Amino acid sequence: MKFSKQFSLYQSEATQFLNGLKSTNPQLEQGQRDGRALLWDKAPIDLDTQRRTAEARVEQQPYVYQNKN
Repeated sequence: MKFSKQFSLYQSEATQFLNGLKSTNPQLEQGQRDGRALLWDKAPIDLDTQRRTAEARVEQQPYVYQNKN
């Protein structure tokens, strides 16, 4: 689908705002990448560690605030 030249030059207000923000703060994108790496990019867990963690898990009682009598 081809758009006319008039529509190809259009930028929304949100796009203009983000482009302006990035131009005034050039290290913004690197900070976003660092934050993503800190929170989401994790090293893979080996299968032995995963198995041992599952075996060591202690079952929790259905209602934790009630004592067993």
